[in-house]
Amino acid sequence: MTDISIDKSRLQLDRIHGWLSTTYWSPGIARDLVERAIAGSTCAGAYCDGTQIGFARAITDGATFAWLADVFVDEAARGQGVGRAMVSHLVELPKLAGLRRWMLVTRDAHGVYQSLGFAPLDDATRYMERPANAAPLAVANA
Repeated sequence: MTDISIDKSRLQLDRIHGWLSTTYWSPGIARDLVERAIAGSTCAGAYCDGTQIGFARAITDGATFAWLADVFVDEAARGQGVGRAMVSHLVELPKLAGLRRWMLVTRDAHGVYQSLGFAPLDDATRYMERPANAAPLAVANA
């Protein structure tokens, strides 16, 4: 039986870092960066017999918006609804359930997220991003 928890003291950081450092979205990510991301997020861990088998996190202001990130399920536990259970747990938390908008990006798990109420953007032309390699900002003297 899978246990889902938002207790950060249960998170197995070595496993999480190992998983995330092999993903297409954060290859080679440094452990200290994973720790900082966890510290600033509401996290869900999935556990089977005390071993962590999944991880997901929500970056949120706690009032209006959340970004779902780093949803990962150990290969041996995939296809058993673990990812869906973690995301469902996060979006249904009382402190996050009333948010106006949840966002995420996925390359290959659209069906999982659609089953949880996520949908393609109504108007993608409204959204913009500032990638890490963006030119430095010119700061005017005040």
